[in-house]
Amino acid sequence: MQPYKLPLVAILRGITPEEVLEHASGLLAAGFEMIEVPTNSPRWQESVELLQRHYGSKAHIGAGTVIDDAKLDALIASGAPLMVTPNTNPMLISRAKAAGLTTCIGAMTPSEVFAALEAGADIVKVFPAAIMGVAYVRALVSVLPKTTQLYAVGGITPDNLAEYLAAGYRGAGLGSDLYRAGQTAEETLQKAQRFAAAWRAASA
Repeated sequence: MQPYKLPLVAILRGITPEEVLEHASGLLAAGFEMIEVPTNSPRWQESVELLQRHYGSKAHIGAGTVIDDAKLDALIASGAPLMVTPNTNPMLISRAKAAGLTTCIGAMTPSEVFAALEAGADIVKVFPAAIMGVAYVRALVSVLPKTTQLYAVGGITPDNLAEYLAAGYRGAGLGSDLYRAGQTAEETLQKAQRFAAAWRAASA
């Protein structure tokens, strides 16, 4: 998998189909290349289908919190290429890869990370990252393959992003510090720009 120019996943938990395109437009303007709508959002599949239809040529669109076969089937039917999970389920990962999806898989322990990689995970996200802290990932990356795309998810802000990247993460998933249900599209754009600026500063 080719690394993203801006390896940040926008997590739009709670967004509705009526507003998703406006918010996504701001994310794309800020340089985001990955957008997920968690499956516990209202009419999530409709949102994913809209995003894929309008912005699928500009970003990797997908669903998050894909935890079972039924949700994976719905994602595949949507035509969107990105599956994000909070957990490590090797059988689900294998099914997603067989369907040609890019997979971003939640893990915490070394055993889970290696199980995800062996099943074909493209990205492994340590969740919840903030609870584990940066000392944990320094130890973890010392035993992982150098090519591992390890993302931090949970508690990542523009102010601490650089610290997590310096510790060994290659990217991050951004939840409530980027998007909260009910906020305006302008707020989403401003927050996305702050995260993009933080990434550029950390990568300079």
